[in-house]
Amino acid sequence: MKKLPLSLIAVVFSWAAAMAAEETIPFNSLTGKPVLEADAQPTGSLTFSGASVAAGVGYVWGHGTLTYSDKQYKFKVSGVSVVDVGAANITATGDVYNLSGPQDFDGKYSAVAAGVTVGNGGSVAYLSNGKGVVIKLHSATQGLRFNLSADGVRITLQH
Repeated sequence: MKKLPLSLIAVVFSWAAAMAAEETIPFNSLTGKPVLEADAQPTGSLTFSGASVAAGVGYVWGHGTLTYSDKQYKFKVSGVSVVDVGAANITATGDVYNLSGPQDFDGKYSAVAAGVTVGNGGSVAYLSNGKGVVIKLHSATQGLRFNLSADGVRITLQH
């Protein structure tokens, strides 16, 4: 009986990832509202590289660069993931929305969409923090990784 609920969860999250990959804006499952307005324009961009390893509960780490107002800011990423299996090297680029200054980039981010990655696949995910900043992350991953939630990912600007 435990396989059915987990299979249903996997289908829902795979559908959310497919919708994000088709450039549709996903809805926040808690509020029922779109993560971004349809005409939202990025206020910044980022590049990221890192890795993850997991067997049930996993850990992700890495570093990147935020570009905001023609300036670059270094940051690091660390956190845990839930219902995660495998190991992967991750490279990603992304658009940042609702950023009024680099200080708003710091914080704990929760994933709005998650997906399945196998081999040299990739995925699109939306992350948001408590300050209203949203990251649309395009990632390329090498290795096997099945991720249902990237809960508790912390981004810290390097000073």
